[in-house]
Amino acid sequence: MPRFLAVYTMKSEDVASFRSMPKADQDAVDAVGVKQWAAWEEKNAASILDRGGMVGKTTRVTRDGVSEAVNPFCGYLVVEAESADAAAQLFLDHPHITVFPGDGVDIMPFVT
Repeated sequence: MPRFLAVYTMKSEDVASFRSMPKADQDAVDAVGVKQWAAWEEKNAASILDRGGMVGKTTRVTRDGVSEAVNPFCGYLVVEAESADAAAQLFLDHPHITVFPGDGVDIMPFVT
């Protein structure tokens, strides 16, 4: 069955807005979101090959050396599905975009 990389994205201004909320409000969002995230993973466990994880600041390596970089990636996981559309359907109700200030989930097929 085809495998897909699902990359969670978040705009820096949305992260900043979330972090500017009172701590109690952030904790309330986290309490709801973490519970729903676990339920989403349980519901889709058969499709999840690698739970991946959330990621932090980016370091870029080029032929010119090492530097800091910025991108919208904040996490990933690997799923299997019949098609890219079927993989995308798994994420329609994902708490990353329904509870947390996530921007989206990019779905990319593995081609090798």
